[in-house]
Amino acid sequence: MPASRWAWPIGGVLILAGLGTWWTSDRRWSGPLYCIEKPGTLWNGLSPLPAGYAPECPESGSYRQEVRSGLSRVEQYRVDGWHPKVLLDVMKQAGYRQTTDDPINSGNYAAFLTGQNGTVQYLASLHDEQTVVTLSGRP
Repeated sequence: MPASRWAWPIGGVLILAGLGTWWTSDRRWSGPLYCIEKPGTLWNGLSPLPAGYAPECPESGSYRQEVRSGLSRVEQYRVDGWHPKVLLDVMKQAGYRQTTDDPINSGNYAAFLTGQNGTVQYLASLHDEQTVVTLSGRP
């Protein structure tokens, strides 16, 4: 009988631990930086994020759902000025190989990169005198 007197407290601790884990993981998906798994790094830890680049995530609900379900990975970074290829160079230094080079028009640049973990689409766009770089691909 003495073991049964511990059942409620142990059960309560397990329930609280489960709720804490759920709260922590679910909070990521509802926050503005839902797409950034490893803050301070580029492409989920591939390399440190260069100074001046601020992380952000697309506001699109479909992007959020694709990332949450594990179908896609997307990361977005913003920096003052027009610097369309700086993060591209970081990706290449980390082992990715550039397969396309597409200056779309003034203020838009796109490229595809391949590496051990697959293909990454790189898109740089000029918004209000800031460069927004979006990286997307399979997780």
